[in-house]
Amino acid sequence: QREKIARNYAMGFRKKLINETKEMALAGFYFAAWLGVLMTLKWLILADYRIEFHGFSLMLVGVLVLAKVVLVLEHVPLGTLVQNRPALVDVIFRTALYALGVIVVLLLEKAFDGRHEYGGFGRSLRTVFHHLDIYHVWVNAICLSGALLGYNILSVIRRHLGKGGLMRLFLSPLPEEAGGKGE
Repeated sequence: QREKIARNYAMGFRKKLINETKEMALAGFYFAAWLGVLMTLKWLILADYRIEFHGFSLMLVGVLVLAKVVLVLEHVPLGTLVQNRPALVDVIFRTALYALGVIVVLLLEKAFDGRHEYGGFGRSLRTVFHHLDIYHVWVNAICLSGALLGYNILSVIRRHLGKGGLMRLFLSPLPEEAGGKGE
């Protein structure tokens, strides 16, 4: 019986690992597309000024971290704030929370990067708001907020359609419009 329990545990673990890997890959590809566009735009804008850009490798780390954090937070219930309310409330609330988290992380990252230049983390954090890099922070925050909004919308649609429903929706031909074409 111990062997059967161990075999069931191994099968359950393997199935869970495969499912987690699929979810991580899908979220990773989604955020990689968004961040890839952001990085490409930065690269093109900086190329116009003959400035080299080397942020693509860091983008991959950011994609993995963002995807994992979003997948974990997706399972956190928001309680009575969104309970029994339209799905739109969940989307807006989650997007606002995630976007706030992104802004905080970006500001802390800039402060950490400048801690030696400004004589400590606290001074660096205060200086971030007056530094030219603040525009870089806002561009990243705006683009990532758009990505998070899209992800949260797709997440709600996926929950309503059930397992595999979103994939079926996008891989199926569009239904004919009611009333025919041109009306």
